[in-house]
Amino acid sequence: MDLGIKGKRALVCASSKGLGLGCARALAEAGVDLVMNARGAEALEAAAAAIRNDFGVQVDTVAADVTTENGRTAVLNAAQGVDILVTNAGGPPPGLWSDWDRDDFIRALDANMLTPIALMKALMPAMMERGWGRVVNITSQSVKAPIPQLGLSNAARTGLTGYVAGTARQVAGKGVTINNLLPGIHATDRADALDGGVVKAQGITLDEARTRRAATIPAGRYGTSAEFGAACAFLCSVHAGFIVGQNILLDGGATNATI
Repeated sequence: MDLGIKGKRALVCASSKGLGLGCARALAEAGVDLVMNARGAEALEAAAAAIRNDFGVQVDTVAADVTTENGRTAVLNAAQGVDILVTNAGGPPPGLWSDWDRDDFIRALDANMLTPIALMKALMPAMMERGWGRVVNITSQSVKAPIPQLGLSNAARTGLTGYVAGTARQVAGKGVTINNLLPGIHATDRADALDGGVVKAQGITLDEARTRRAATIPAGRYGTSAEFGAACAFLCSVHAGFIVGQNILLDGGATNATI
């Protein structure tokens, strides 16, 4: 399918690896020029070089922590005039409700709620003026069904979800859509970290931890960054203009819900 976005330009955050990289590669395959951001310069440059080589699109990179004011300024300076925004940030550490204090919640809110909001506020006005734009926020299945050990993520990402629910309806008439993608477990570094915690807590091997987690997923496996990226690219396409303010699960059926 021709997604109709060849020649558009996108900012993809946290795109040196994992789900962000999957989104960047899928957009590049559709002919979209990229601004890629991540904190680690070496991994970011390697990912960008591979995309240039594989798809022949223009790729600019900004190695910066987008949750900081200076980092956000650098990213926004490079991303002015983008047509597509994909927000993404690694989740806060797991734990128990009693583990976290106010500073932990502030850090989680900065990364997983306030930064995406700041990026949307900075970049959507120009999209609205042009009459076309796409925003995709990578959140988590936990906004549909909370995960007990991910209380920081539950709280921050649900806050972003509430913000998007109202904002998406306000900007849709200007040709700008905002939607959220809700990943379940995918074969990424985040999965390795979570499975590593199970290994430590239960005294089992990493392979055992993965096998047990996969058994809880109706699809019987972890997701891939490539299939996640394809879903993101479709939401950014010309065919998705009537999808507004939605929270779309990509979890292999793991969230057990009727609606």
